[in-house]
Amino acid sequence: MEAEELTLAGRRIRLEALDHSHIDGLAAAAGADPSLYQWSPVPQGKSQAAVYVDTALAWRDAGTAVPFAIVNVNDGIVIGSTRFWKMERWAWPAGHPRHGRHSPDVCEIGYTWFARSAIRTAANTEAKLLMLTHAFENWEVLRVCFHTDVRNERSRAAIERIGGKREGILRAHRMAADYIPRDSVRYSIIAAEWPEVKERLNRLMDRTHL
Repeated sequence: MEAEELTLAGRRIRLEALDHSHIDGLAAAAGADPSLYQWSPVPQGKSQAAVYVDTALAWRDAGTAVPFAIVNVNDGIVIGSTRFWKMERWAWPAGHPRHGRHSPDVCEIGYTWFARSAIRTAANTEAKLLMLTHAFENWEVLRVCFHTDVRNERSRAAIERIGGKREGILRAHRMAADYIPRDSVRYSIIAAEWPEVKERLNRLMDRTHL
C-alpha cells in the first residue's frame, strides 16, 4: 500500500497529517501532565517527540499507517496525536468487486493521546467521528479495531462509550508502556454497525464542548 497523507477537518479540531513541524507542539502537549500516560507510549520532551514522529512517518512511508497531529481549530495548538495503522488489503480474487482496491479493507485506530486541556471535551469524540467516517465512507473498510491495555479503565470506557464492541482479551499481546507483556482488550466496529455508531457520535458531539 502506498503512503497516504490526510488532513481531516472538523468543527472543533483538525487532524493534520503528522510531520516534523509538529514536534514542538507534541512535546508541549504531552509535557503538560505526564501522569496521564501511565498506559500509553507518549513522548516526553522534544527528543522523544522527534523519534515519535520519525517512527510514525516511517510507518506512513511503508503504507501501514496514517498518523495525525490533533490541533485545536480555534488557536492552532497541538492537543494530541492519533493514527490509522495495521492497515490491511486482503487478497480478493480477480472478478471480486473488491479486487484491486488501493484502500485498506480493515484498519486499526490507535496511538491516541490528548493533552490535559483536551480531556473530557469533544476532542476525542470528534477525532473518532472524523476517522471512522473516513474509514467507513471513503475507504469503505469492513472493520475498524481498537486495542487498549486491560488496566486502562479510562480508555476502555471511552471506546465502549462510542460503540466499540468488546471481542475479548489478547494475552501478552504487546509490550506495555511500563515494559511488561501487555494484555490488551480488543474492540471493533464493523461496517454494518457504522450508521448506529455515527448517530451515537453525533449525539455525543452535541452534548460536549472543547
